[in-house]
Amino acid sequence: MIFESPSRFKGPLVFFYIFILLILASCGRPPIPSPPVPPVIPPPIEPLQSVTWQDVPDWNSEDLRPALQTFIISSPSLKRDPQWQAVCDEALQVNATDEEAVRRFFETRFVPHRVNNSDGTDRGVITGYYVPDLQGSRTPDESYRYPVLAVPDDLLIVELGALYPDLKGRRLRGRLEGRKVVPYWSRAEIDTGQAPVEGKELFWVKDPVDLFFLHIQGSGRISTEDGERVMVNYADQNGHPYRSIGRLLLESGAMTRDQMSAQNIKAWGRRNPDKVMKLLGENPSYVFFRSAEQDLTSPPGALGYPLTPERSLAVDPTTIPLGAPVFIATTWPNSQSPLHRLMVAQDTGGAIKGAVRADFFWGLGNEAGAKAGRMKQDGRLWVLLPRAD
Repeated sequence: MIFESPSRFKGPLVFFYIFILLILASCGRPPIPSPPVPPVIPPPIEPLQSVTWQDVPDWNSEDLRPALQTFIISSPSLKRDPQWQAVCDEALQVNATDEEAVRRFFETRFVPHRVNNSDGTDRGVITGYYVPDLQGSRTPDESYRYPVLAVPDDLLIVELGALYPDLKGRRLRGRLEGRKVVPYWSRAEIDTGQAPVEGKELFWVKDPVDLFFLHIQGSGRISTEDGERVMVNYADQNGHPYRSIGRLLLESGAMTRDQMSAQNIKAWGRRNPDKVMKLLGENPSYVFFRSAEQDLTSPPGALGYPLTPERSLAVDPTTIPLGAPVFIATTWPNSQSPLHRLMVAQDTGGAIKGAVRADFFWGLGNEAGAKAGRMKQDGRLWVLLPRAD
């Protein structure tokens, strides 16, 4: 016979049909999803990263003696912190005239920490400030029309940390309107007489732009025609954010970036007296002052101690502790010439926000103002913290 009985293939055919059915069934079934791949989360950026002294540019060539003297001035503010107490006590024992002893003190008792921005970069903006000299009067007249104001009676300050511990150190400023706390009057509202500030005038000055820059600097010396000379210092502010009028002038095309300086802004104001108050009103922040008639040498910083010209630095205290030594690497105003120096964080400022952000205190008078007004440089910072041991 040519054909064999089909009974020989019965068992293999059954398995073959079952195999085909399994394949057909799997074709209509959705694929089993792969387990999700967890996202790669980069490690958080440390705002202060310890480095070696070799990582600090020009460290070995810097004369550290002036920085030690500045550090000692504000060290009492740090002694309440156990981390700082021993190093502050030891600073008083160092021979401040012995350059080698001063260097040994800093290198053995501190560790340098590079300051980083939240995005991991280590560069930021370094500006300058100073104490201006203004002509003023105790009484207003046709020449002296713009007031230097003390803190108004209706300015409220709410310590948010008392209500929410997570907001410790943060303040809210405002005023009462009925039973509600509302924002305090803005600069434009104060300048146009809407705020009840009568009787709070300490002095009257001639130029609204000079007064505006007094607000920016936070301190100034006012001389009157009868020979009186008084230092006025920052007392408080209205709680509104600072807005740069220099940036507004750039955006409007009134001047170029190369032309931008405090001196050129003042010159623009003299050429455009009809536009000055509107421009100044674009910055809603307003500063109030107090008199310091016995102190004409240097204003106090945020710690309450006198600032040292070219050695005191204003920083953002949320990153850099006030009172700490800070090495700055930047350039001289309007120059590429290096300016590398050990300074001390002794002050703050309304516009000084961010990790790598600082304001260089140049001193008092016109010469210091010429440098401060032209300074807006790229720079890096290293903060010196006590060794753990």
